[in-house]
Amino acid sequence: MATSVFELFKIGIGPSSSHTVGPMVAARLFVTELMQLAKASEVSRIKTELLGSLGATGKGHGSDKAILLGLSGEQPDTVDIDSIESHLQAIRDKKTIRLPSGQEIAFDEKSDLVMHRRKSLPFHPNAMCFCAFDQTGKACLKRTYYSVGGGFVLDETATDTDNPITRDQTALPYPFSTGAELLALSAEHDKSIAEMMMANECVWRSETDVREGLLDIWNVMQACVKRGCQESGILPGGMKVRRRAADMFQSLSSAPEAALRDPLIIMDWVNLYALAVNEENAAGGRVVTAPTNGAAGIIPAVLHYYVRFVVGANDEGIMDFLLTAGAIGILYKENASISGAEVGCQGEVGSACSMAAGALAAVTGGTTLQVENAAEIGMEHNLGLTCDPVGGLVQVPCIERNAMASVKAINAARIALRGDGEHFVSLDKVIKTMRDTGADMKTKYKETARGGLAINVVEVPVSFPDC
Repeated sequence: MATSVFELFKIGIGPSSSHTVGPMVAARLFVTELMQLAKASEVSRIKTELLGSLGATGKGHGSDKAILLGLSGEQPDTVDIDSIESHLQAIRDKKTIRLPSGQEIAFDEKSDLVMHRRKSLPFHPNAMCFCAFDQTGKACLKRTYYSVGGGFVLDETATDTDNPITRDQTALPYPFSTGAELLALSAEHDKSIAEMMMANECVWRSETDVREGLLDIWNVMQACVKRGCQESGILPGGMKVRRRAADMFQSLSSAPEAALRDPLIIMDWVNLYALAVNEENAAGGRVVTAPTNGAAGIIPAVLHYYVRFVVGANDEGIMDFLLTAGAIGILYKENASISGAEVGCQGEVGSACSMAAGALAAVTGGTTLQVENAAEIGMEHNLGLTCDPVGGLVQVPCIERNAMASVKAINAARIALRGDGEHFVSLDKVIKTMRDTGADMKTKYKETARGGLAINVVEVPVSFPDC
């Protein structure tokens, strides 16, 4: 399957790529198809059902809001985040929703948006069922979609493995599906992973467009860190989690001489970058899925480390970083999963840590073997990581977990660069192990808020505001 780096790095909104971005995309896909029907004007009602993890933690992850926005025609990368609350409030007050065509239909959220906390579909735990009805109550369009992580959405044809529509068959100059194939291609053609990825991307768009697109992604990441370092207060959701990045930024900025006394001060900055992004994500701000929203802080944090603290860092290195990280991310997406609801947080934070580690090794002089080694180390020490969000919110332990994984990614790259690339466990083997571990993991540890910290932390009352 051909996957673009721009599919892994999507510009969207928080707090979750699978529970916010994916549902918004799916809802918009549904109404777009609906508007193409000959009798679209006769539609009077749309009912949505969220199942599995979406039903269990959808409230805390903003799935309900995403559905309403998607049915209104909004898209994750262009929606005005400052107007979301007023938009949602208008829908709830009027109990109507305006479709992209301009047509208004009745919409009662209590009956038209149902969250099944204990019901799932077999193909994937993040399932959504949409049904449009005419004035007589007759169903005129039914669709099922799956949000499979990182904002990727598949429709019901995905359950048919022989259906070529669900897989991009574009021929690439450097096709790969395993780490071993990536290493072999690099050796055969004497090219870096980033060079091969650039050639592959140029099948879909010009090199100029690829370069501009990658730098656009970096600009959004920087803007997210900047906003996260400026915003203070309490995160939404009812747990009263306080934002820390702004205070940390002020503390670090006010005493630059501390760097002369503490050789580990750089670690504090890396922690800051990650916390800033994930606090923005938890607040519903603009983020880049990297490869998911729950793990959105790791690649920006490590990329900021590269730009701010590595001598010789430049735009070429930034693009190479993102291309290399994208190649590693493709391996996880194709051979395991990047969905916390499917394999636990090892699929989100673990994959992002691996991607960042390999990418950093690449832009700091590592060979392809060292890059593969760094990526393997990054995942090996995240194996078995559960997804257990307290209160069903992407806050505890998610925000700090990104900071921890960012530092781990940098350390993984440094360990790999001190070696010659030879190592005992291959990247392919660790990806398979992650997949197998996810399959063995109990469902309660897969983004359901029914296991781990989610039930062992002394729970405070959690409320989910309507706007």
